[in-house]
Amino acid sequence: MHLSDRIESLPPYLFAQISKIIAKKKEEGVDVISLGIGDPDIPTPQHIINKLIDSAKNPINHRYPESEGLPEFRQAVASYYKDRHNVELNFEEEVTSLIGSKEAIINFSLCVINPGDYALVTDPGYPVYEIGTMLAGGQSYKLPLTAENDWLPDLDSIPDDIIAKSKILWINYPNNPIGAIANDDFYNKVIEWGIQHEIIIAHDLAYSEVTYDGYIAPSILEYPNAREICIELNSLSKSFNMTGWRIAMAVGNKELVQALRTIKSNIDSGAPQAIQEMAIEALTGTRDDIVEHNKIYQLRRDKVVHSLENLGLTVHKPKASLYVWAKIPDGEESSSAFVSKIIDETGVVLTPGNGYGEHGEGYIRVSLTTPDDQLDDALNRLNDYIK
Repeated sequence: MHLSDRIESLPPYLFAQISKIIAKKKEEGVDVISLGIGDPDIPTPQHIINKLIDSAKNPINHRYPESEGLPEFRQAVASYYKDRHNVELNFEEEVTSLIGSKEAIINFSLCVINPGDYALVTDPGYPVYEIGTMLAGGQSYKLPLTAENDWLPDLDSIPDDIIAKSKILWINYPNNPIGAIANDDFYNKVIEWGIQHEIIIAHDLAYSEVTYDGYIAPSILEYPNAREICIELNSLSKSFNMTGWRIAMAVGNKELVQALRTIKSNIDSGAPQAIQEMAIEALTGTRDDIVEHNKIYQLRRDKVVHSLENLGLTVHKPKASLYVWAKIPDGEESSSAFVSKIIDETGVVLTPGNGYGEHGEGYIRVSLTTPDDQLDDALNRLNDYIK
């Protein structure tokens, strides 16, 4: 029996590996506290759950959905973008539903990448951008994100021969894993650059509502000429604590949105209608829950940053996202070796920075999605170990 070359070359998914490590340590009797995976511990707001319960009782929602999403869902997305970003969207042509934005990254790669084409991906970055490129038969060109450049890719550093072979640039702000944000100058520049070189700009806005210190994350569609070259993926997972419900949306250039619909209509049957209706409740309802959740995350952020800085680590204090990005102590062999020692000695699970690319080496990512009592325990264990 022989599997495809595609499967043979596919690397193990980072968070699947972390889950296996956690399971193994628990089998060994270790009291594990995971600060590794960004999966909100705060429940989905009750009014959203209540809508799901009501929708699940409606027999019309027991049948196949349309892959592009209910018209009512797409209208709710358009209304949300108007209210939140002052962006006008044609829900018929410029909005489509997703079963989470992760599947859309893979599927959109199939829309735009031919064998031999390049995708431009940031490093460190969400591993799925590179995996989607590989599955589509393309190659990834890495753009380093460094503190010296405010964690933004240097577009001027890309060689002309790579630009000529590139079809898409993936950007993600607020950023995973770093928590970095992008400014107006960068968004304006990247849109102009994409139009000039006919390279699609795909913006992953999964953390749009998880923000701190008064910061408000923009949509790339707020900027001039964005619709000429941009598609944006957005998700209810992190903003509304709905990771398990698998519902998201793609918006932007109508040709790109239509291409994604075409691929998805041949691959999946769309998000369940009851879940789309609960998403409508989230998108059109009060934002009070988001405000309260962000207060909790911000207190956790401050606690983690303070603790890690007291231990002598250099820490990036994020204005958004669910993560704190920090340099490992001097003298450590590697991010993976440091994380392995931490797990073995303390039972605390961190994410090694090199799991997000070679330029993540020397860093760790700490997630803020652990209940406060467990987070306090984990930070105390780290303090005792490192000191």
